[in-house]
Amino acid sequence: MNDNQMLRYARHIMLEDFGFEGQEQLNQSRVFILGMGGLGSPAAMYLAAAGVGHLIIADDDTVELSNLQRQIIHRTEGVGQLKVDSAAQTLRALNPDVHVETIDYRLSPEQAAEIIQQVDVVLDCSDNYTTRQVLNQLCFLHKKPLVTAAAIRWQGMISSFDFRTDYSPCYACMFDPEDNLGVDNCATLGVISPLLGVMGSMQALEAMKLLLGLADTLVGKLAIFDAKTSQWRYVTLAKSPYCRVCHTV
Repeated sequence: MNDNQMLRYARHIMLEDFGFEGQEQLNQSRVFILGMGGLGSPAAMYLAAAGVGHLIIADDDTVELSNLQRQIIHRTEGVGQLKVDSAAQTLRALNPDVHVETIDYRLSPEQAAEIIQQVDVVLDCSDNYTTRQVLNQLCFLHKKPLVTAAAIRWQGMISSFDFRTDYSPCYACMFDPEDNLGVDNCATLGVISPLLGVMGSMQALEAMKLLLGLADTLVGKLAIFDAKTSQWRYVTLAKSPYCRVCHTV
């Protein structure tokens, strides 16, 4: 790191369990973020600010005025612009040292698999049940850690899955891929805007801990946040013997 980078990341470097080595690890890491909406906005901004060296961001949507209530990476003047282009401008201005790669089209499973194989951690910031299941299957197949979150109305949830280990459950252990959970999302049910900031920031935090190899992650746990009461509760997750994705005989 040069002198400017040492100054930029000084508050990380002085942490006892982070240090210079931890910052170097972040600087050399690659993260794939699918979705530049309410979750992807704070997640990408904190990872860029933290110095994750290479961010791949994917979204095929454009910025709409109704997005700006919660998708803080975008600006009013960006309405009508591709979300990944709007997001990349913000991220590059926030930290020019971070390489931002954009994907502005809907990825096929095969295309997503190629990207997942190239990165260290994947963040599911989508609002689509089918997409979550596909990402989970691909991350399990290629042994890449996955951080997934969701937020609706006043409630958010987040969990991490570390497929580099044998003990981690997967998203399909919680929700069967064949279940039809409908299309409930922010557009149909609404959401309180700072809740997305809480959950997206937690995704960035989990991603950093996974990149650094820290033990205290949300692997094996589902964290549920009630924004009305500002209370967290935790549900223990275990590998399901009936899981269609991660169970092996």
